[in-house]
Amino acid sequence: MTEKPRRGDALPRSLQPIGLSREVAAAFIDVSPSKFDEMVKDGRMPKPKQIDARRVWSRVAVEKSFAALPSDGEDDDDEWAVG
Repeated sequence: MTEKPRRGDALPRSLQPIGLSREVAAAFIDVSPSKFDEMVKDGRMPKPKQIDARRVWSRVAVEKSFAALPSDGEDDDDEWAVG
């Protein structure tokens, strides 16, 4: 019996998906799904797109939100910060 390929296996490895499940989006930024949920709730990560009953996160939006997170030791109130 041939095993049915998973959704992500349909793409060549060189082509990243533009939509990510909750679990994959969390793994993409190296946090747990529950931490990712917290980050979505507080606005640090984007809200998902709705596709019928599924929630799917834009990979590009997750990347942009991740890039906007403060770096270690970075202070948002530092008047000398280069922005």
